[in-house]
Parts: sequence; C-alpha cells; structure tokens
Amino acid sequence: MKYQGVCIAVKDINRSRKFYQDLFGLEVFQDYDINISFVGGLFLQQEFDWLLDVPKESVLQKSHNMELYFEEDYFDDFIAKLEQRNDIEYIGNGVKTAGWGQRSIRFYDPDYHIIEVGENMKMVVKRFLDSGMSMEETSKRMDISVSDLEKLMQY
Repeated sequence: MKYQGVCIAVKDINRSRKFYQDLFGLEVFQDYDINISFVGGLFLQQEFDWLLDVPKESVLQKSHNMELYFEEDYFDDFIAKLEQRNDIEYIGNGVKTAGWGQRSIRFYDPDYHIIEVGENMKMVVKRFLDSGMSMEETSKRMDISVSDLEKLMQY
C-alpha cells in the first residue's frame, strides 16, 4: 500500500485551484472539473458531500482538527508574498518562532482549512551556521544531536 495524499472539501474548485497554484506554485496533475489533483498529493474535491454520500451540512468549516503543512526554503520571501495578498486570514499573531528556531505561520485557505508554512529545517540550520554558530552550538540550540543535524543537511 502507498499513501497518495490528502483530499480536502472545497466550495469553489476554480477559486481553490487558483489559490493553491498562485500561492504555492502547485502543478495540476489531473483535472476532472470537480476534482483536481496536484503533483505532490493534494487533492481538491467540490461537492464532497455527494462524493461521500453524506448530508451537505455535515461538511464543516473551521473544524480546527487538521492542517496542511508546507515547508519553504525562502521563508522571508514567502511572508512578503503573503503580505501582498488581501485574501489571507491569519491564525494567531503572525510568524512564530519555535523553541528549536524554526519560524512558521498559520492561516486559512478559502474554505477555512488550516495551512501552516514552516521554514525548511535545513534552512534553519543554515541560518544558525551562517550567523557564526558551530555545529555543536546549533545542536544545543535546536536540541538535536550533531549526527541528526548532519543527516538533515544531507537530505
């Protein structure tokens, strides 16, 4: 068995397709009008209630029980791109920095699915090393072994 991705319910397939293509640069793999699959395993499904044969009112918005997670190499550039849009509803107070140093931001897509975009972990390590920290200091700062940092940098 092979995991293929996640399918999310959307009200307007064209609006959601444009959102994911414009913001994340996702490439459409297959387009079946009310179902679109992107390269990488994200699927959009309009008329989700019909697909599952469940009542329309049972397809919830803002359920806050899952998120789509992306990592970005050029985090500051992505934040600048977000700031140019007027259709982003943020969750929380903007960019957060985790204890291990990774920056992230959360917001809703047009159908109120939670999206988190985090700074690529390899770039976090690179940022610390570029600031003059040694691998040992970075290891301590991120609470991860030097050997795990080295694996991360090779990935």
